[in-house]
Amino acid sequence: MSLYMETHGHGPVPMVLLHGWAMHGGVLAPLIEALEAHCTMYVVDLPGHGYSRDCGLLLEPSACAAAIAAITPPAIWLGWSLGGLIALTAALDLPQQVRGLAMLCATPRFVRDASWPYGNDAAMVQQLATDLETDYHGTIERFLALEAMGSADPRAELRQLRTLVFARGEPDLRVLQEGIRILDTGDRRAGLPDLRAPSAWIAGRRDRLVHPQAMQWSASQCGGSYDEIEHAGHAPFFGHADAVAQALQPLLAHFHPEHVR
Repeated sequence: MSLYMETHGHGPVPMVLLHGWAMHGGVLAPLIEALEAHCTMYVVDLPGHGYSRDCGLLLEPSACAAAIAAITPPAIWLGWSLGGLIALTAALDLPQQVRGLAMLCATPRFVRDASWPYGNDAAMVQQLATDLETDYHGTIERFLALEAMGSADPRAELRQLRTLVFARGEPDLRVLQEGIRILDTGDRRAGLPDLRAPSAWIAGRRDRLVHPQAMQWSASQCGGSYDEIEHAGHAPFFGHADAVAQALQPLLAHFHPEHVR
């Protein structure tokens, strides 16, 4: 079984959209709607997630990037959260395929250590891995609560996330564990100065999972633009989709439709 992908929009700029851990492409619906006049969007369900649950591909950034590149034209790649690490990997490893990079509440390294003060607590990531084994649904619920935390209306956002998360079935436990390992060990900071594609780094000021300073630092390393959405948390496309679309406009302006394959 191959990766599941939907095509949306009718605009001149091609864009690949990648969701976050434990989610699926359907959660990005508000952003898809906001961009449909500007972009033709290729919305992928990552391996083990949504309608790609049984595709069998490992949830490994390089493997995912290659598989997605094989079914999409050269495009801007937008990745939210874990999807951002896959988009960044594609931009660094497949520069002919990624003509622009949009990182939405996404970071080249998720966990904090002595060299990276902007990351999240490694113990939190390790606890997620442990909890998945014993309380699958409870672990997903706690992660959704973390995603909604800090938004202008966290209860409403949590309700939306709860409704959407299992709308395409439950994610595969194996790839959820693989995703935790990526969050724990993934690190593409060293490649940022070599990033050839123009990039936009869009943070939620109230994000409790990906610190805005991590994104601001990353943008400075690769000459990318940086925007902070004032009242948004980790999922700014809920309630702030128009602001995300506005922050993407300079990146869209870089793209020339004649580059489309």
